[in-house]
Amino acid sequence: MVLLLPSVLVVALVVSAADVTLCAGINRCVARNFGHDSVVCECNSTYCDGVGPVSLPPLGHYSTYLSSMAGSRMEPGQGQVRVNSTGAGLRLTIVPYQKYQRIKGFGGAMTDAAAINILSLSAGAQEQLLRQYFSKEGIGYSVVRVPMASCDFSTRLYTYADTPGDYSLKSFALAPEDVKMKIPLLLRAQALSPRPLSLLGSAWSAPAWMKTNGALIGKGSLKGQPGGKEHKTWAQYYIRFLEEYAKYNLTFWALTTGNEPSAGEMTNYSFQALGFTPEEQRDWVALDLGPALQSSAHPHTHILILDDNRLLLPHWARVVLSDVHAARYIHGVAVHWYLDTLVPAEASLGATHQLFPEYYLFGTEACAGWSSVDRGVKLGSWDHAEQYAHDILEDLNHYVVGWTDWNLALDQTGGPNWVKNFVDSPVIVDAKRDVFYKQPTFYSMAHFSAFLWEGSQRVGVSASAKTQLEFSAFVRPDGSVVLIVLNRSSSAIQFEVWDPAVGYIPCTAPAHSLLTAAWNAH
Repeated sequence: MVLLLPSVLVVALVVSAADVTLCAGINRCVARNFGHDSVVCECNSTYCDGVGPVSLPPLGHYSTYLSSMAGSRMEPGQGQVRVNSTGAGLRLTIVPYQKYQRIKGFGGAMTDAAAINILSLSAGAQEQLLRQYFSKEGIGYSVVRVPMASCDFSTRLYTYADTPGDYSLKSFALAPEDVKMKIPLLLRAQALSPRPLSLLGSAWSAPAWMKTNGALIGKGSLKGQPGGKEHKTWAQYYIRFLEEYAKYNLTFWALTTGNEPSAGEMTNYSFQALGFTPEEQRDWVALDLGPALQSSAHPHTHILILDDNRLLLPHWARVVLSDVHAARYIHGVAVHWYLDTLVPAEASLGATHQLFPEYYLFGTEACAGWSSVDRGVKLGSWDHAEQYAHDILEDLNHYVVGWTDWNLALDQTGGPNWVKNFVDSPVIVDAKRDVFYKQPTFYSMAHFSAFLWEGSQRVGVSASAKTQLEFSAFVRPDGSVVLIVLNRSSSAIQFEVWDPAVGYIPCTAPAHSLLTAAWNAH
């Protein structure tokens, strides 16, 4: 392992180094190289890198933040907006009158595994880790997905009502994993956050006794039909979950209809799943879940359908949302990023938005290191960071209103995971050394989550020529503009940004880099 010195690669931010001044008082990355294509930033109980609260310079100036394969991590710069064009070969023009979707937020999942890893650190390091995600000096996470009972990122199989035949849910009880780990951490995250966190609940499986296969794993769905006692009990299970969490002053913004319903239709599926066809999901929402939620103490909790891969769109949405009885209870469509390369965003997300523009699209799960050709933790992988940034930009440019990462923290093997389905995470914990590593993917998330506040609206941005750059632009609630640019190519690309309201901003996107530029427009 090589210890690298913190690097300051700011000159590359703009065409002229004279345009740049550094923000004072930020903590630098303590970079460590584990032999992949870039570095991680190491944090402990007393030190972690960070940019501090992001504030914009006065009108006529702009801020930039750069992360790159070469080692920059949210490196800040500032410059002066120019009255005249810089003459760069490529111009990105902000088109503020082209208005699209408004942002909900970004975040990650408080799985059993994430909680175990966070709590394996000393009190000081735990606090540091939670601050990195949730505090106003952190990267602005506002969404936390909470698995309802166990998933593969648990150490055992359980639900909240494992007593056979308990249709009245008398035995319903949160697990020790909730009461001793997830809930205390969620309360600490909420205490650090400057705004209320939006909690999102997803169930992996109904209790085994309610299911056709009598097991939490494998191919199986609810017994009986929508409107029947198993389906009604399963809906009440959701309500009981909300009630139990509410006792700890934790209320949920949204619930999904169940994690990856297509998995429960697969023979020999290896971990927790509950199969639904779109027709079954439609009828269960219309007859059971929708009415149960409406008549509960939580009628304002949103229902998101699908919670599965976008290749099931637009068909799934068409089946469910074309039915007025189901559609009246539904607010949005939840998508996962796996298999995104198999179906174009326009044919899935774009088509769904065109068919049902009143329902929002929301990304509920993504992780690097999930595929057999790229499995598990890769400390310092810039390739993983680019996968994230590319997918987030593509989603945002196709009407998605937020993007939720998977586990908030994992160990160095990518677990624990009872079925050994190990993957990567933006934060990797080394409990023996009482340190955690912020992966390049952490900074990918930061380039979006730290800048795109809830209520920010995507606006038009056009390129003057064909380019390898990927980009998206937003106007925030305070009227400031944010432009996020990804360069996955191996060459630096010079360009200028033209905002007709303010002028010309000279920029360079270094090879393999992610750049966020922000400025006040009035």
